[in-house]
Amino acid sequence: MLDDSAFKAVLITNGRKTGTEHAVWLRAVAHMGKVYFSRRNENSDWLRNAVSNPTVKVQVDGITYVGTASLVTDQELAKKISELKYPGEERAQEVRVVLQVEINQQITR
Repeated sequence: MLDDSAFKAVLITNGRKTGTEHAVWLRAVAHMGKVYFSRRNENSDWLRNAVSNPTVKVQVDGITYVGTASLVTDQELAKKISELKYPGEERAQEVRVVLQVEINQQITR
């Protein structure tokens, strides 16, 4: 993962009701050693699952990492993530809900 870049990744969360793993392909951003995911609102299972069960997995290029997820409350950081995720696009200026994942460990290669 290159810093300040956008890429496709799989976010694996544990269901807030079932505890079952759920995987979803998303556009992610690497910035300052963390991985970020965002969306327009909080109405997604992956986001609600990650908030309820913050231990998540991120898969990139066949490598799986374990990390701790949390919501970004710093609006300047959220704006920076949108700009990195959507460079040169109008939607880079939209207010978004941003989830950050602090990578704790690489578990597969």
